[in-house]
Amino acid sequence: MDFQDKVVLVTGASRGIGAAIARAFAGEGAAVAVNYLQNTAAAEAVAAECRELGGEASPFQADVTNGDEITSLVGGVLETFGKIDVLVNNAFRPYVFDPENRKMFWELDWADYQTQIEGALISTHGLCKAVLPSMKMRTQGAIINIASDLVARPTIPYHDYTTAKAALIGFSRNLAVELGPFGIRVNCVAPGIVYPTDATRDTKEEIKDMLIASTPMKRIATPEDVTGPVLFLASDWSRFMTGQTLYVDGGLVMN
Repeated sequence: MDFQDKVVLVTGASRGIGAAIARAFAGEGAAVAVNYLQNTAAAEAVAAECRELGGEASPFQADVTNGDEITSLVGGVLETFGKIDVLVNNAFRPYVFDPENRKMFWELDWADYQTQIEGALISTHGLCKAVLPSMKMRTQGAIINIASDLVARPTIPYHDYTTAKAALIGFSRNLAVELGPFGIRVNCVAPGIVYPTDATRDTKEEIKDMLIASTPMKRIATPEDVTGPVLFLASDWSRFMTGQTLYVDGGLVMN
């Protein structure tokens, strides 16, 4: 895929899936804005790796749940690179996938759901609004939101997290309908468990073995497995696709 002269903003890109996505775009020639929350050294390292792979890259610190910081982030990317062709909403509120110590439904308060729903939607809502004027002016753009295959198959019922990701998919479909006439596409990528990441580093071997046994491709996804579908949805190869969710879990979910 050719992303020469394309500018990509990836949130939560200093580690894990976000860092892998940033590197993948850079390897195809894109200029990448590496958003991060706190770890400046990690973000600078990812940006350096992106440049080594052949793309331009700069780190941009911002809390993407804060409206003012979103405005500054998008303004900084536009000032640095001149435009934003692709937005990848990867950042999410921290969540630990621990099936043995998770809260059961009857132990959850509404505040638990609200925390995850806001974590999934506040940043996505704010960033989509912030990049919209630039994309509308150029009548083109691609937005990719990172969801979860738990929406379609709650192998382990993480109620609050999965409900938030379901809301994200619903948000994305509505946005796809509204922005289609402006040449802007909105799609989701829904990975299964991805290892290693900070959220899954404490996942026990028996849980991984259970998921591997249920997965047709007999392994767990790596961060790099998620990058191909994201790049595909950002590219002209998918220019007539919008409102879709691609499941990246080795066949655990089949649609």
